[in-house]
Amino acid sequence: MLKTIHPLITPDLLSILAEMGHGDDLVLVDRNFPAESVAAETVSGQCIQLTGVGTTEAARAILSLLPLDSYVDAPVRLMQVVGDPTAVPDVHREMQEACDAAEGQPVTIEGVERFAFYEAAKTAYAVVRTGEARPHGCFIFKKGVIFG
Repeated sequence: MLKTIHPLITPDLLSILAEMGHGDDLVLVDRNFPAESVAAETVSGQCIQLTGVGTTEAARAILSLLPLDSYVDAPVRLMQVVGDPTAVPDVHREMQEACDAAEGQPVTIEGVERFAFYEAAKTAYAVVRTGEARPHGCFIFKKGVIFG
């Protein structure tokens, strides 16, 4: 056990977060996402399983450790709703709130078409699959720098 580490952060996830560098991407996805096949093409080749946890809860834990990149316009990307790219389902709204709270300011989140999201996810450092049952609960976080 470690102090101040959220209990959802598994040893494997902690290792991934520590290994990542500035500008690396972490993919956080729902249970329907092809996580294992996409993860096989990532830098680490790893898919971390957080079964039974939703993406918002997982994001809160991850963002307690992972700084978002302040050098890019949109440090978070989400999978757009298929057929309605301007839709904002609850899972997207909740993620916006979690990101804003973690950073202490509004965070720009960019929507990405489904298949473009898959391609972007393949270039990430790793994939974290949650037990999120809601569709379109898929996000990419770009790691930033800790100053000081």
